[in-house]
Amino acid sequence: MRPPRPPQPEPDRLCGPAAVAAAFAHRPEAVLRLFYVAARRAEAGPFCARLARARKPYREVPPEELARVAGTTHHGGIVAVAAPRPVPLLPAPEALPPGLLPVLDGIGNPHNLGAIARSAAFFGCRAMLLSGDPRQAGLSDAAWRTSEGGLEALALYRAPDLPEALRRLSARYLTVAAVAREGVPPAALPRDRPVALVLGNEEQGLPAATVAACAARVTLPGSGAVESLNVSVAAAVLMHSLGAGL
Repeated sequence: MRPPRPPQPEPDRLCGPAAVAAAFAHRPEAVLRLFYVAARRAEAGPFCARLARARKPYREVPPEELARVAGTTHHGGIVAVAAPRPVPLLPAPEALPPGLLPVLDGIGNPHNLGAIARSAAFFGCRAMLLSGDPRQAGLSDAAWRTSEGGLEALALYRAPDLPEALRRLSARYLTVAAVAREGVPPAALPRDRPVALVLGNEEQGLPAATVAACAARVTLPGSGAVESLNVSVAAAVLMHSLGAGL
């Protein structure tokens, strides 16, 4: 008797003009099919032409059918279905693209993952690292949608053992843990090399082992009226402050 086949991963469902355009820009061969409403016919036209040349299907559909394809009413009028994007293991530090490296450790909300990726791409980051924390959100419909194409613009890697990965990264990066308190302000960090900015779980922050593996801690000073910012907002402020293009 043959053993059962492992379940196949679900395809990526990329919703909205920005996400669809980014997929065609960065991995057009992965796009399997395209659906759109009549109001998005002009935007869809060039993508349909590419799919026609590749003999892949595309179709104009009513809004209710597009909502079924997308799995949400927040589809932006156009949805690409693509082969799931793999996330390889972290390579040697010297193989990473230059610039600030966002590192996500236990970010559980896929909307926060997508928002961080959007900010990272906006500020010129070229890669992002996801930890092996079981709470860490992965690539999902919500993350793709929220990133507005940002996830497509980043090289994505994973590190099952993040403290060990941070120790390896320290040869090239200043590893910095973002903490709610007892860190230095961004301006106090040395600027002689790129930063690996480590961001933690929305409720519990970073694990002690992750913080211990970092060379520095950074905290955004605030008014004190609330303890901290949403992690995706804090990430954007820190990326700007630390000069993501370094």
